Amino acid sequence: MKQIETIASAAHFTAVDLGPLEGLGDYELALGGGLRIAGKIFGGAAVGATGAEFSLQRFAAGSEAGFLHTHKNHEELYFVLAGAGEFRVDDRIFPVREGSVVRVAPAGRRTLRNNGSAPLTVLCIQYRSATFTAEDAADYTILDEAVRW
Repeated sequence: MKQIETIASAAHFTAVDLGPLEGLGDYELALGGGLRIAGKIFGGAAVGATGAEFSLQRFAAGSEAGFLHTHKNHEELYFVLAGAGEFRVDDRIFPVREGSVVRVAPAGRRTLRNNGSAPLTVLCIQYRSATFTAEDAADYTILDEAVRW
């Protein structure tokens, strides 16, 4: 099974390489109960994320997640990076394609499938629901120093 490679790290950052998106199929996620998901990798722990989790998944043509799931506390953002398919939340089924973004509340029963002829690649960011405020949107400081490469 393919492994995440650390590129660099220091006190304030960690950078990893997951490889080209077409190589996501080389990853396999093992879950409880013997469930194994081909083409899926979680990366939050690899970069030391403390406020969110992320995963990348590549669905082969004609494949699907194979199960519905919900969360207790976490909202998810799904970014379709390549391909096309269908997303289901509760009883709504709708098309998604490269450039689509879907937000799902914790209780939303969700799943995804690739009903197209090309691979479908999705980035999912998972975070605690109802925590981001207007104050957070301004949580930055532009530094008064020149950028030197």
